[in-house]
Amino acid sequence: MRLDHIAYRVSDRQDAVKFFQDFFGYKVDPELPLGFDIQFEDGSTAKCYVLHPPEKTKHSARIHPIISYAPGGTFSELSYHQAPEIFVSDGSENSIVAEWVAKNGSGIHHLAYEVVSVAETMKDWSSKGIEFTTEEPLRCPGLVQAFTKPSPITGIIYEIIERDKQGFCKDNVKDLMNSTKDI
Repeated sequence: MRLDHIAYRVSDRQDAVKFFQDFFGYKVDPELPLGFDIQFEDGSTAKCYVLHPPEKTKHSARIHPIISYAPGGTFSELSYHQAPEIFVSDGSENSIVAEWVAKNGSGIHHLAYEVVSVAETMKDWSSKGIEFTTEEPLRCPGLVQAFTKPSPITGIIYEIIERDKQGFCKDNVKDLMNSTKDI
């Protein structure tokens, strides 16, 4: 299981993006240089950015092999995961995101972990007492996701995500945000 992304809900996404760029070297997703907007049924909006870690290049894999030299002249291959993506959103007045920030302050909304099967992980975690915000995983082509309710142990919402490709699905983002409206 690998940390896929960290999602922040903030009062000003531009300030948050600048912070991650200046202090951690993150870059705005070049395929979404202006971010993207989510329009909710009540007319409110959420504005989102996806940020890539500095280790990511256009053609890089998510697991990078490295060769390590050990004393005695032996070499071994190790692997490490690149840093997670960052997802930043703010919202218009009375939006799901703005209400979350008003209630909880700006900060981490959830941590997302990549799993082999969201459906199987939901079944396993549910049997151990973890509650989810939806009964079934949310699906888009190449992407399956689900949110837990805040953990009674850590207070964090966890997302489990299964990817066939990189990227986010605007419909899933909207549905995931809607699933946390009453939390």
